[in-house]
Amino acid sequence: MKKHLARLVFVAPLMALTAVAQPAARPVGVPEAYVITPFGYFHPSCVRYVADGEELLADGRIRHVNGTEDAAAPVCQYPRYSAQGALIAADNTSELTPVTNGWVESVSAVAPSSYGKLVATWKTPPAPTVNSGQTLFFFPGFEDITNVQSIVQPVLQWGPSAAGGGSFWALSSWNCCLSGIADFSPLISVSTGDPILGAITPTCTTGLNCATWNVVSEDRNTGARTVLRKTPSKGQTWNWAFGAVAEVYSVIQCANYPNNNGVTFNVRLYDQNLALIASPAWTKNAATGVTPNCGFGLNSTATQETVRYQP
Repeated sequence: MKKHLARLVFVAPLMALTAVAQPAARPVGVPEAYVITPFGYFHPSCVRYVADGEELLADGRIRHVNGTEDAAAPVCQYPRYSAQGALIAADNTSELTPVTNGWVESVSAVAPSSYGKLVATWKTPPAPTVNSGQTLFFFPGFEDITNVQSIVQPVLQWGPSAAGGGSFWALSSWNCCLSGIADFSPLISVSTGDPILGAITPTCTTGLNCATWNVVSEDRNTGARTVLRKTPSKGQTWNWAFGAVAEVYSVIQCANYPNNNGVTFNVRLYDQNLALIASPAWTKNAATGVTPNCGFGLNSTATQETVRYQP
């Protein structure tokens, strides 16, 4: 999450659109104890598991299934690192807009006021032919382009992350990074070919100024789902929508990508009154100077957004 990609002048966001691929070994300077997230490298104490049925409150505390609430919200006491190993202060929020640190491709649109809902479906791609310890993330998402504090997203991942995972495809829903904390829902494994549903929906009757949202990641083949329920927007307006994003870590060769030529998201984007937007003004953004260069490219229509690569 960083500054507006279309401007191409932002600095290291939670996802980046410039050089992103990293060698199998983590970047120099990133401590070994740090874990990978869709937003860079975090100290383990700054990544929090939110169980199904628990509610992340607007002040950062958790309301548990039994009704009890945390006495205080955690605040990250450690800096984090971008995908490229750049140091980011623990309380830094200006780095939360896509620019250059992990994102290789994205398709986005900006609303004049607010979006009200996003529903996307896509198929789990084949596994990479070569495992070099890489982590791959594919997702849609919402962000506030002017009041950047966090991004909400249903995420398909391959490889390890702070949520868990390994040499298999898996789903989790994320909200990052209020008070420097990356929150994620339970990780569920999925299989190649499984149809995936990712949805971001308000708990209010409209999207404008809604305080809490549900972020859903679901395997439509098995029915398994993982949800961040009533996750807070904390005063943000979701006026920046991402229809498709590819973010990678530790890619050292093109065979580290899935063994196909891309992931296509079928996206339905709704305005603040929850009316379907027939033709969103999608903008394509691809990283430059990425090594290895794996034939990146983007296709975009009103309802289908594709991130492409050549393994």
